[in-house]
Amino acid sequence: MAAAGTLLLNVGPAPRSRSPQSNALKRKLQSPHGNPPLKRKRKASVNTFKKCATEADREKGNSSQKSLPKKQLTHNRNESQKSKPFIKTSSLFKNNPDIPEIHRKAVQQVQENVFTTESFSELELHPHLISTINTVLKINSMTSVQKQTIPVLLQGKDALVRSQTGSGKTLAYGIPLVQSLQGMESKIQRSDGPYALILVPTRELALQSFDTMQKLLKPFAWIVPGVLMGGEKRKSEKARLRKGINILISTPGRLVDHIKSTECIHFRRTQWLIIDEADRILDLGFEKDVAVILNALNAERETRQNVLLSATLTEGVTRLANISLNDPISISVADEIRNGIKPASQTDRQASSSSNCMDQENFAVPEKLKQYVVMVPSKLRLVMLAAFILEKCKFEKHHKMIIFFSSCEQVEFYYELFLKVLSGGLESEQPEPSSVSSAHLEFLRLHGNMDQEERTEVFQEFLKSKTGILLCTDVAARGLDLPQVTWIVQYNAPASPAEYIHRIGRTARIGCRGNSLLVLAPSEAEYVSLLASHKINVSEIKMEKVLSSLMKDDRFKVHRPGRKKSCGTDPQEVRERATVLQTKFENYVHSSEGTVRWAKKALQSFLCAYTTYPRNLKHIFHIKSLHLGHIAKSFGLRDAPQNLTSLPTAGSKKKTKPRPKRSDLLKKTHRKHRLAEILRSEYSSGIDTGVSKVKRKKKQRKPGNQQIPT
Repeated sequence: MAAAGTLLLNVGPAPRSRSPQSNALKRKLQSPHGNPPLKRKRKASVNTFKKCATEADREKGNSSQKSLPKKQLTHNRNESQKSKPFIKTSSLFKNNPDIPEIHRKAVQQVQENVFTTESFSELELHPHLISTINTVLKINSMTSVQKQTIPVLLQGKDALVRSQTGSGKTLAYGIPLVQSLQGMESKIQRSDGPYALILVPTRELALQSFDTMQKLLKPFAWIVPGVLMGGEKRKSEKARLRKGINILISTPGRLVDHIKSTECIHFRRTQWLIIDEADRILDLGFEKDVAVILNALNAERETRQNVLLSATLTEGVTRLANISLNDPISISVADEIRNGIKPASQTDRQASSSSNCMDQENFAVPEKLKQYVVMVPSKLRLVMLAAFILEKCKFEKHHKMIIFFSSCEQVEFYYELFLKVLSGGLESEQPEPSSVSSAHLEFLRLHGNMDQEERTEVFQEFLKSKTGILLCTDVAARGLDLPQVTWIVQYNAPASPAEYIHRIGRTARIGCRGNSLLVLAPSEAEYVSLLASHKINVSEIKMEKVLSSLMKDDRFKVHRPGRKKSCGTDPQEVRERATVLQTKFENYVHSSEGTVRWAKKALQSFLCAYTTYPRNLKHIFHIKSLHLGHIAKSFGLRDAPQNLTSLPTAGSKKKTKPRPKRSDLLKKTHRKHRLAEILRSEYSSGIDTGVSKVKRKKKQRKPGNQQIPT
C-alpha cells in the first residue's frame, strides 16, 4: 500500500515540479526510448498543433487537421459571393437551341433612282409655288416618282402610284393639288368646304401631311387646310368644319363618324380624292369605312380626280383601284426601265395574277440602306437588344433608332425597363472614371393606346431630336418622315415582306444612309429565305459580336480579387457580363408584384401577337416552336409563369376530355373579336364602338359562355 501510495505521490506532483513546456518537449525529444504518461503525450501534441498549425498541414494529412481549412474556404467563398452580383455565370448560355447557318443565295435587289437632275422650274407651276419649294422645303430637284407623277396629275388624270418608301410621294400629289386649286377661275372661299380630301391611315401621318400642305400653301393663304383624327375633341372639329376646310386631311374612321353625325360636312365641291398608304388603309377593317366615304362622295359629286399611293401593290389596293379610279395611269418607278408608264388595267391584271402568290412580288429598297439579321436564342433576346442599344446610342453616339414591337403592352414594358436599367435609374454606384463616358440615353414610346395629346408630343419631340430611341408598334411604320433615323430594329418580325419594307422605310429616306436589323429566333431562320424570294438581301451579324459591346461598360464587370484586367474580348467574360445585365433586368422585374404582373402582361401580349401570323407563315412562326421558359427570360422573368394557361404554349397538351363544340366556336369567335380590337387600337380613329361592346356583354351572359377564358 505504501509503495502504491508512494507511486501515486511520485506521479502526482511531478508535473508541478517540472520546468516550462519547452523543457518538457525537449526531454521528450531527447529520450525517445522512454514511455511518458498518456496524458502528457496528448497535451504535448495539442500544444504543438496550436503553435504551428501551418507546418502540421504541410507535414501531416490526418482528418482533424483538414477540417479547419475547409471552414476557411467556405468562409472565403461566402465573402467572394457577396461582392458578386450573381451566382450562376452560364445559365443564359445553357440548353439553347443551335443557331442554324443561313444558306441563301445573294439576290440582286430592286433599286430605284431616287433623284433626277430635273428641277421644279421645268414644270408649268406658279412662280410662288416654285419659290416655296426651293426656300421653305429646301428642295431643288425632283425625285423619280415626282417627275413621273406631277405631269400626269396636272393633266387631270387618275393615277395609281407605286414607289418605295421615302421617295417623296407626299409632294408628288401635294404640288399638283396646290397648283390646281390656286389656279381656279373663281377664287376659293373658306366657306366653300372641301375641294380635296386626303385619307391617311394614322394620326401621326395625318399631322405630317397637314404640316406639308401648310408649307406648300404659304403663298396662297386663302386656301385653308385642316385635319380630322381620332383622339381630338369632336366639338372643336365640328366648329372647324362649320368655318370651312378646303383641303381636308383625315383618318377613315373619324371621317365616317363625322359623315354620320355632323350635318355641316358636305362634298359638293370636292374635286380631289387622294388615298395615301392605300394598302394600310384597307387593312384591319378600314375597307368598309372607305366604302362609306366613296358613297358619300358619289352621292354629291360623281366627277373628281382620284389618286392612290402606296409603297406596295396588294390585292386590296387593286380592288380599291377598280372601284374608285377612272381609267387611271399606273406609275411604278421600279418598273420604269422595263415598262415605263402604262395603262393601269395592265398593271391590275398583273397584280391580280400575282395576288394569289405574293412570293412573286419584288420590292424596291433604298440604295443606301444596309440590312442585317441576327439569330438569337429566346433567352438572350433581352440582353442582345440592350447591348445593341448601348453600342449604337451610347458608345458610338450620334445615332437615332426606332425599335418595332408587335404589341402596345411590350412597348410600355420595355420602355420602363430600359429607362430604369439602361439609363442608370437603378444604379447606386457611379461608373469608374476609367470607363467610357456615360451618354444619357433618351427613350421615347409611341403606340395606339396612348392619349392623342401624348402621341403628338412624343412624335414632335422625336421629330426634332438628333438622337434618341423610339420604341413603337406598327403605328409608326407607315409614311412617317422622321429625319436622321440611322437604325431600324425589328425586335418582332413583321407579318409580311410588305410590312418589312414599310418598317425599314423609316430610314435611308430621300437618298440618305440608313441601317436595319431584324431579330430572329433559330426556329425562324427560314424567314430570311422568304425575304430573299422578294429580292430583299440581308447580311448576318453574329450575336457574339453584339454582346461583346458589353465589355465597354464597367457597370457589368465581374469583380474578382486577383483577376488580371482583360485585354480584348474574352468570350467567357462577355458571357459573365451578359449574365450580370440579365440579373439587373430580373432584379428590377421582381422588385415588386406590380412589375411582375406587368412583365406577364407583356409576355401574354407577345404570345397573342405570335398567334396572328398569316397561315402561309405558320411553318416559320408557330406558337408550338416557342419555349415558354426561355421566352419568359426575355421579359425579365426568372421562371415560366403558371397563370397563362388560357394561351397556347410550347409544352401544353390537349385535354382528353372534349369540350362542347358550341363553346369552342364561341371561344374562337371571342378571340377573333379580341384580336380585331387589339389591331384596331393601333389605328383607332375615334369611331364609337360602344354598340359592339354591349352586344359582346349580352353574349357573355348566355348559358355556356360564362367559363370562356378572357
